Amino acid sequence: MEKLLAQAIRLVDLVDYQEGSIVSRTIIDKKMGTVTLFAFDEGQGLSEHTAPFDALVYLLDGEAEITISGKPVRLREGEMVIMPANQPHALRAVKKFKMVLTMIRS
Repeated sequence: MEKLLAQAIRLVDLVDYQEGSIVSRTIIDKKMGTVTLFAFDEGQGLSEHTAPFDALVYLLDGEAEITISGKPVRLREGEMVIMPANQPHALRAVKKFKMVLTMIRS
């Protein structure tokens, strides 16, 4: 993380796609919250789960479907959604996509 401090960097370039996989890279990990980059190959996803904190998902590239409490939300590059704490959610790559996940723990 030290090499990322105090300089302009394109987030989309900090994580690469890997065929048939989900790749993640933690950018910030503090007591108050985390910022994590993800790259999902097409067709990859995360099954339904919950988190005890609100989380913001911002798509850097591609297209994803995020289901929150049974309601599908389609996201494309440049769009975001807030996933409320304790609400079940799942993610699926409609097309390969990269996202920033910001979770606030307070």
